[in-house]
Amino acid sequence: MKDYTIPTQNICPRSISFSIEDGKVYNIKFQGGCPGNTKAIAKLLEGADAQYVVDMLKGNDCGGKGTSCADQLARGVEQALAEQPA
Repeated sequence: MKDYTIPTQNICPRSISFSIEDGKVYNIKFQGGCPGNTKAIAKLLEGADAQYVVDMLKGNDCGGKGTSCADQLARGVEQALAEQPA
């Protein structure tokens, strides 16, 4: 299992951490932000296929910011997948 922590921009959480093992996402934690929403995202995605997370959440917008907590999680997972050996 490989752990990742990504800094965020233009959203409430300061960072997002998660783990990837066998192409699945685990241990999602948002540092800051709306606890109800971020905990729900983490519960819903625990054990989900990493590419599914990217496909489902990338581009999700919050209040016209051009990004969101979910979008930045997706972008972080996408970056982590790109760094993993094929």
